[in-house]
Amino acid sequence: MNDIVHGLGVAAAYGAVGLVLLLLGVGLVDALTPGKLGRQIWLERNRNAAVVLSSALIGIGGIVFTAIMYTYDEFAKGLAATALFGLLGLVLMAAAFWLVDLLTPGKLGEVLVDPEPHPAVWVTAACNLSVAAIVAASIA
Repeated sequence: MNDIVHGLGVAAAYGAVGLVLLLLGVGLVDALTPGKLGRQIWLERNRNAAVVLSSALIGIGGIVFTAIMYTYDEFAKGLAATALFGLLGLVLMAAAFWLVDLLTPGKLGEVLVDPEPHPAVWVTAACNLSVAAIVAASIA
């Protein structure tokens, strides 16, 4: 029974770190795009914004999953590594967003919340997932 309780505690701690990282991801995408992201997605049903946010969340989830699976067996080190790799992923996703914005015409944030479908959304989503895959691969 102690093993189960201990396992639940470990899962809760990693889950809390994962949730914090996911919330930071939402905040990051919200900061990089004009307007309120929640309004864009839930009230205005903006698919562009939903695709970009979804790709960021999937990417962070992949990094957290990989960090939990492949970092330190020692709980405290593993938890810290998971948080730090997740933060690195967020920073690199923001840097990739900034670079794409810098290298392409117009303002990427405005394109991503435009109600009309735009191919830049898929490029941005691919950047998010690619950056996350690179970070996850560096962990394993």
